[in-house]
Amino acid sequence: MATKFFIPSVNILGKNGVEEAVKDIKSFGFKHALIVTDKPLVAIGLVAKVADKLQTENIQVSVFDGVQPNPTTGNVEAGLALLTKNQCDFIISLGGGSPHDCAKGIALVATNGGSIKDYEGVDMSSKPQFPLVAINTTAGTASEMTRFCIITDEARHIKMAIVDKNTTPILSVNDPELMLEKPAALTAATGMDALTHAIEAYVSIAANPITDACAIKAIELIRANLINAVKEGHNIDAREQMAYAQFLAGMAFNNASLGYVHAMAHQLGGFYDLPHGVCNAILLPYVQIYNAKVVPQRLADVAKAMGEDISDLSAEASAMLAISAIKRLSEAVNIPATLSELGVKAEDIPTLAENALKDACGFTNPQQATFDEICQIYQAAL
Repeated sequence: MATKFFIPSVNILGKNGVEEAVKDIKSFGFKHALIVTDKPLVAIGLVAKVADKLQTENIQVSVFDGVQPNPTTGNVEAGLALLTKNQCDFIISLGGGSPHDCAKGIALVATNGGSIKDYEGVDMSSKPQFPLVAINTTAGTASEMTRFCIITDEARHIKMAIVDKNTTPILSVNDPELMLEKPAALTAATGMDALTHAIEAYVSIAANPITDACAIKAIELIRANLINAVKEGHNIDAREQMAYAQFLAGMAFNNASLGYVHAMAHQLGGFYDLPHGVCNAILLPYVQIYNAKVVPQRLADVAKAMGEDISDLSAEASAMLAISAIKRLSEAVNIPATLSELGVKAEDIPTLAENALKDACGFTNPQQATFDEICQIYQAAL
């Protein structure tokens, strides 16, 4: 059976990546950028620095800084209005997953029309999106290089999973110098998000040898570097290794897709407006306990990549070591241990479970769950 592999045509990784990206942007012939970002990055001056580099090359800049931590349909509409008003000819997303996802939504609707709600699901668009350059400032979501776009539908209070080949940026940038000085909590949450991407891709029913190699290397790099990146925010080497790790994890899940961790976490984010990476980190071990029934050998490989000694152990015992290692790493970077600490309520679980079963990310989980089983996983994590 043939396998498709999706990735941006150009990807820049490493120090001075932004300078290299500006050269490429100039060579593309673009004249007016809409920078899609958030207010915190404006406040610390990062947006101005990127804008100055562009303007030095005679590229005009307009800024949409209204992206919320969980970007909404309203954010997409507001950004699209500014794009049209200022007659921009390309978009730059600057930030983490939220600006990237919002920018993808803007770019998709700009060429395909309608509402971003029309594109929920898999490959619902017919035309390539508006040109998008994605500049990353966190090491976690890999949204700068994937075909995944997550937008909150404010009316339904759910996160829509949009998986579409036409949301892939034309250029991605991972410059570790932009990741310095990020808060420890953000570094931890995005790092655990990357770990979740790698593990879910590795146990996915759509995994292949290429995604397997990317996922395992990502897990090894995260295990070796996340704690240092969290505790030493100025450690450029740890930041760079985490940038590579999250990119590799992105390569894995962009092509093997994900599983119930993301399907369930999306509902928590949409319902309670909670941070995505933290929700993933809490749910990850509990979903893998469920998955261990059918893919113990895959989780044994995860245990080895996490640094566990699985010599002379059964696949089932090794899988349990993987789950323990996930919990220890999460605890070491100060992720909350339970969903109840985030304000999740038991009475909401049936609604969350019903919506999770509709999420496209769950379709490639190694075994399909019933409504009651999803409820049980939520309850265990509570």
